[in-house]
Amino acid sequence: MIDNKKAALSEKQEAFLDALMGEGRGNIREAMRIAGYSDATKTTEVVGPLREEILDRAGMMLAMNAPKAAFGIVSVLDDPSALGARNSISAAREVLDRTGLVKKEQIEVSNVGGGIFILPPKTANNDDMA
Repeated sequence: MIDNKKAALSEKQEAFLDALMGEGRGNIREAMRIAGYSDATKTTEVVGPLREEILDRAGMMLAMNAPKAAFGIVSVLDDPSALGARNSISAAREVLDRTGLVKKEQIEVSNVGGGIFILPPKTANNDDMA
């Protein structure tokens, strides 16, 4: 499926995408200049047809940086007083959250008394409305 998308892109579009995720560092206008688009070209004319491909590549970029984010969190364990440690943790958490590596939460249910009943959700009864 990815090969079909790439086949449908022009050389200029491919150059734009490469520049956007590379040298242009996410700056649309800069990536357009690098790819050879005229300054008179509207950004929407370039970005509109490439929306899905841009999102796919941005997701890939986050996935590629997930290990770096994980190491960033672990490195704060070694030196918690490092300058910017709080910002590093925050940025790393955002990257990991967006790649699907989220903190796992567990709920513990304990009962020292009698039994526990789990009831189905209440629903409106049509007979009561008559």
